[in-house]
Amino acid sequence: MIEILIVEDEKAIANLISKNLTAEGYHCTAAYDGKQGADYIENNNYDLVLLDIMLPEIDGYELLEYIRPMGTPVIFITARGSLQDRIQGLRIGADDYIVKPFQIGELIARVEAILRRTGKANQLLAVDDVEIHLDSRIVLKNKQNIELTMKEFDLLVELVRNKNVALYRERLYERVWGEPFTGETRTLDSHIQRLRRKLGWDDKIKTVFRIGYRLEV
Repeated sequence: MIEILIVEDEKAIANLISKNLTAEGYHCTAAYDGKQGADYIENNNYDLVLLDIMLPEIDGYELLEYIRPMGTPVIFITARGSLQDRIQGLRIGADDYIVKPFQIGELIARVEAILRRTGKANQLLAVDDVEIHLDSRIVLKNKQNIELTMKEFDLLVELVRNKNVALYRERLYERVWGEPFTGETRTLDSHIQRLRRKLGWDDKIKTVFRIGYRLEV
């Protein structure tokens, strides 16, 4: 499992980040000051660190200097949003820089991008009682194997990665089938119907009028 350390002195923000990343299948640990963060880093191995700059005890810049020789990627999450601050953060070794307040969806997308770039992308997606193993292309519901076709699997992954977002039929078709959408919806619609039936997700995969579909969780 991917291990993420969150070093953030505002507990409400740290808990919000942890809750949402845990829902995505990551294992999160929170530290609420720089010294605690340094202790965790010294005694554990992390795949990614989400790091505030303005921290008690040891600030984020100093902590980044400690982390950098380990090769662990770091995303700064901070209220310091000036161009000069961004440039400084990236120049001293941060892999990305997010300014507060931020959208949680953007944070998750940035985390996924960094992990893909470093070859540590999460190979497990989970929604309620359904597990999707990306490396083996196995889907389990209540630990029981669900037989899906290749396109059904790819469609499921696209819906799960964009859960609670209304996805246009054009986008879904082009991402899953890898060819331009011609306006013919029967192929996509029939795959959606089979996914609903196989997973028991009639109440989760919603039809969005004149747009497409949304996985509601």
